[in-house]
Amino acid sequence: MRLTQSMCTIAECAPGGDGCPAARPRLVKIAVVGGSGVGKTALVVRFLTRRFIGDYERNAGNLYSRHIQIDGEMVAIQVQDTPGVQIHEHSLDCNEQLNRCIRWADALVIVFSITDYKSYELLSHLYHHIRQLHPGNTVPVVIVANKADLLHIKEVEPQQGLQLANMLGCTFYEVSVSENYNNVFNAFHLLCKEVNRQQTTSTPERRRTSLIPRPKSPNMQDLKRRFKQALSAKVRTVTSV
Repeated sequence: MRLTQSMCTIAECAPGGDGCPAARPRLVKIAVVGGSGVGKTALVVRFLTRRFIGDYERNAGNLYSRHIQIDGEMVAIQVQDTPGVQIHEHSLDCNEQLNRCIRWADALVIVFSITDYKSYELLSHLYHHIRQLHPGNTVPVVIVANKADLLHIKEVEPQQGLQLANMLGCTFYEVSVSENYNNVFNAFHLLCKEVNRQQTTSTPERRRTSLIPRPKSPNMQDLKRRFKQALSAKVRTVTSV
């Protein structure tokens, strides 16, 4: 696997190729939201590269992309990192940039750190804000508890995150971005599968395609012609009698 990187984009290209695959795959757009310092950028880069890098420029708001296979189909994923969110006077302090990212996304990851109780308090606020920007409750949301390896300074019990996720109707993952890749991958993979399923069942082009009758084969046309000829001959015979 070869990664090409620019200032704001990481794109995973086909092995041995000079660029990304020529065929245009289905596009899945995921936004990662949460408080400052919870490890959003580390989570995204871990998913993209399988690597953990400790130091990042905070609140960079970069857009990343890669191609992966979902159920045997190549899917293009765009992952939007977002600035950290805070609560201001019991309400979210969300700027228009963050709101645009949430509206843009097909699915969202809400991240909090088990070492920061305030980031945990953001969860329900962020979830309800997402639902306001996406009426209809169809956008998949996954909640990720990061820094699971830092048990000696934890402020949030894993069970608290799981209970809140269940109450909100979200899938929950506890991860250590620095130590384990599997659950990080599973969180994004689940969202990709859910969006892929929604797009497959709701895309108008696909529905129209499924309703278009299949072309009639020459053999079937020939059989119908012969049947009509035989039927006409039988009618003429009966009439003559």
